[in-house]
Amino acid sequence: MKVYGASVSYYTGKLETYLRYKGIDYERASPYKDARRIRENVGTIQHPMVEREDGRWMSDTTPILLQLEREHPEPGILPENPVVRFVAQLIEDYADEWLWRAAMHYRWSYEHDRELLSRILTDELTSHLKIPRFLRRQMIKRRQRTGFVLRDGVTEETRGHVESGYRKILTHMSGALSERPFLLGQSPSIADFGLMGPMLRHFGQDPTPADIMRDQAPLVFDWLGRMWNARHHAPVASFVPVVPDDLLPLLQEVCETHLVQLTANALAYHADRTRFDMTVQGCDYKTLPVSRYRVYCLEQLREAFDSLGQADRNTTMTLLPFSEADVLWQKEVRAASGYDEARQVPFNKAINVFENGVPS
Repeated sequence: MKVYGASVSYYTGKLETYLRYKGIDYERASPYKDARRIRENVGTIQHPMVEREDGRWMSDTTPILLQLEREHPEPGILPENPVVRFVAQLIEDYADEWLWRAAMHYRWSYEHDRELLSRILTDELTSHLKIPRFLRRQMIKRRQRTGFVLRDGVTEETRGHVESGYRKILTHMSGALSERPFLLGQSPSIADFGLMGPMLRHFGQDPTPADIMRDQAPLVFDWLGRMWNARHHAPVASFVPVVPDDLLPLLQEVCETHLVQLTANALAYHADRTRFDMTVQGCDYKTLPVSRYRVYCLEQLREAFDSLGQADRNTTMTLLPFSEADVLWQKEVRAASGYDEARQVPFNKAINVFENGVPS
């Protein structure tokens, strides 16, 4: 299969880690030289998109992983225990949709990181444009910093909170990885693959966050290499039978951050607004872009919770005794995205993460 995505892409790194684990052959290519054909088949340009040998196209890494999991079930990435599986899916969603803000901030707010990554992306993604290279670099830097940092609520007032979130996930992961090679056992789960999105190509490679990781969380830095080579480290799936206590601080962080965001976003979406405010752990974020896709994320988490048996629901609620988690099982907050109602993902036409013109 052909994977269209940049070598420094958040979600492309997540997918590549999975393909390596499963031993699925692929080649990576830039999408912009073939943008018209990709848009016709996928609906939008986002990283990654997959062109299969059978002619079908796939987009959106979580549905891609779940589709490939059905086709290549061994070694599995979904824990057998329903509660452990739900927790793994919740952590993956947090990695996909909350840590994105911190990852983009470190990449585009710090000058050294911004200069390095703008060179890489300019050469990988814009060589087809008949514009001088220095102008293409300026275009990349302006687009990325404006669209993914400034318009996503990173300001002088929120910057400290954004960066503290990165340090917290390093601490929480280190606690779990001091006990096990992977978050939920002796082999990687969907939670590990979700965290490879921000950790591999952003936090683990961009100069500023990579220095922090190496100095403050060497266990996480070690886990990165283990994940990239997981086919040899964990050839057989093996997960914990119950959610370990060392993951409870991470689950609290997920509830206090990501679930607050999903709730505020869903409320704004159904009020037909394009921007919204939210307060996370006492930090006020202003005029964030409303995301239809993140309404879909909340729908999917609710569906996963609803699929649990009553005893497993009770156990899950005990693991998440935070008011922010109520949105998963109490339906006062509407979550109806209207996306993928025909249940065709990952083979359907994709939508941008943001509805108001900010590219995904």
